[in-house]
Amino acid sequence: MFVLGGRLAGLEAFLEGYDQHARRHGGPGLQGWTEWLIGRRGKTCNHHWSGQVRHIALGAWDRWELSTEQEELVIDTLFNLLDEYLAERGGLPSPS
Repeated sequence: MFVLGGRLAGLEAFLEGYDQHARRHGGPGLQGWTEWLIGRRGKTCNHHWSGQVRHIALGAWDRWELSTEQEELVIDTLFNLLDEYLAERGGLPSPS
């Protein structure tokens, strides 16, 4: 997927927009995504789904601003998690 500017913030904004548009028009969007991430991580916190992805990708982190290497890792992790989530939910065929 092409992400404008290749930045995590653009990807997160795109996914938020997708989710809101889908729900507004009767689709599931990313319903259950945050709960799925919490289950995948094995514990909860007060972070939005974007924070949950950072926890999974980086373990402990203390700043929203990430280094280039951290951001790349979070983007890769986000795509992998999204693929898993959609496959489990039935939104995508499972990778062979």
